Amino acid sequence: MYNKSLEIIGYYEIIEKLADCALTARAKEQIRSLHPFLSESKLRKNMRETTQAREMVELLGLPPLPAMEHIEAFIEKAVIGELLLPEQLEEIGLFLNAVRRLKLYLKKGEEQRIRIAFYNDNLYLPEELKEDIERCIRAGRVDDYASGYLKDIRRQIQRSEEKISEKASRALKAAGACASDSFIVQRNGRLCIPVKKECRTKVAGSVVDKSASGATLFIEPEAVAALREELEVWKIQEDSEERRVLYELLEQIAQNEEALKEDVRVIAVLDFVFAKAKLSLDMDASEPAINLDRYISITGARHPMLERETCVPLDFEAGRGTSGIIITGPNTGGKTVALKTVALVSAMACAGLHVPCTSADVAMNNQILCDIGDGQNIADNLSTFSAHIKNVLDILKRVTKDSLVVMDELGSGTDPAEGMGIAISILEELRRSGALFFVTTHYPEVKEYAGRHPGISNARMEFDKETLKPLYRLTIGESGDSCALYIAKRLGVPDGMLAAAAREAYGPRAEHVIAELKGYEATEPFCKVSAPRLKPVDHIKPAAAQEDSFTRGDSVMVLPDRKIGIVVQTADSRGNVLVQVQKEKLIVNKKRLKLQVPASQLYPEDYDFSIIFDTVEHRKARHQMERKYQGDLEIEVFDE
Repeated sequence: MYNKSLEIIGYYEIIEKLADCALTARAKEQIRSLHPFLSESKLRKNMRETTQAREMVELLGLPPLPAMEHIEAFIEKAVIGELLLPEQLEEIGLFLNAVRRLKLYLKKGEEQRIRIAFYNDNLYLPEELKEDIERCIRAGRVDDYASGYLKDIRRQIQRSEEKISEKASRALKAAGACASDSFIVQRNGRLCIPVKKECRTKVAGSVVDKSASGATLFIEPEAVAALREELEVWKIQEDSEERRVLYELLEQIAQNEEALKEDVRVIAVLDFVFAKAKLSLDMDASEPAINLDRYISITGARHPMLERETCVPLDFEAGRGTSGIIITGPNTGGKTVALKTVALVSAMACAGLHVPCTSADVAMNNQILCDIGDGQNIADNLSTFSAHIKNVLDILKRVTKDSLVVMDELGSGTDPAEGMGIAISILEELRRSGALFFVTTHYPEVKEYAGRHPGISNARMEFDKETLKPLYRLTIGESGDSCALYIAKRLGVPDGMLAAAAREAYGPRAEHVIAELKGYEATEPFCKVSAPRLKPVDHIKPAAAQEDSFTRGDSVMVLPDRKIGIVVQTADSRGNVLVQVQKEKLIVNKKRLKLQVPASQLYPEDYDFSIIFDTVEHRKARHQMERKYQGDLEIEVFDE
């Protein structure tokens, strides 16, 4: 049955690794239904078998277990009289041979007085059936030596085939020029000679086939036809004798049905047990002690899904007067991994598996209850905090004195003051339940709560303030800091900001923290950097707002004629504006003008408006006057 808490701690990942160690479908199915035991006797029996299987593997190597993929189905077919093919019988023969090798393997274990080896007594090897299959079936067919009669029949078949080949060769030679090719061909299972169509009457025999063009006929000679009919009779007899042999073997399988099914069952059991031994070896695991005293002690624990080279071993102890552990320390310091490791080791031990520890003594639990991860549920429209509370309520409904509870970031995801209060109230309920519980938190008040109750202990994940690296070591009996201010100092947060943060966080104790922070250097100073500037669009003012401020070059509409013109000269004291409309200059009162497009959007700065407003003659005269004095030239100028 699926268990969400077991999935959270990674138990099902271990189960899949265990299933990969098994060979048979039965064992894999049993493994995938494996959960922590509630029965002490069943747990201790399974743990003994795991330990004994590993002892045998270390002493004798892996057992010669068969996969048995189709054996049960073949046995069922044999019992109801359904004919098995030779290759299927050969598979049963290989199974029986594996049973023989497995019995020899277990016999060696018996000699070493390893108790699991006495499963050998439950394995039965039908020697006669094994020998008969090996004698009668070879290379996926009924062997010549399955019976003397079958051997004689096949000898006759061989002779008949040789005679047919000889007769066909003679007929081809006799056909001479009538043959269209110089070799014998086979058509529809018959030996034929290729004959030219026009020579059909010159060759005795029956036409079996013809070429695509119709120019060649494939004729079976009369002499060959007679021998072929004789060969077919022999082959019918061969088939009948093969079936007789196969049915005799089926009868033997049916007679040994119970023994063979028991062999299948025992091999599946052994496959399950030895899969646990293989996993133990792969993880370099050890047998844990089991207790009902609500006590956990693990040394050198490693989370099995982490790389051994980088995983820092965990030492942990709880129980015997301490029912709760509150773990504090920096983010990414290994608190969550520590929780999962303790819970996973407990689950594996209670499922009869060896655990990746140097040593372990683990309490049996009636259930493992977890709240780890952000828990956000999009489908149910739950926030992180709501999802946490929903999980916590479910845990509090189920928890008993025999439960193990692990919670990560207790009270997080909401207002800090309220979150702290909720965290303490949850801890109080867990303390009253008598369960073993391990939680992580950042709230200083929760650490203080632990100090007020002798049954609850603080613990911290160690952190190197010099290198800003977590050490992933758990120290029980001491509370830890989040180290956020030290990390912030190293990363360059200014001292003023750090001092303000310390005073808000620590109140009267802040000055001590501020003084200690001064002893750490930032990896790089805090410096402001230049930022890009925004470039807003120059907005066009409404025409009504610009009626009194037309500028030279503005495009305007002259009302009521609605003609478009360009301002030549701005308004005078009476409000009259000189406007050029289609090369004609008009004086129009500004009240009759409506701005269309300002000159700033039509022309670049310092644009020479004489190009628009002056005539060609004026521009030439202006050019001459700029070169030298011209007494006879005169230009009318419009003031801007």
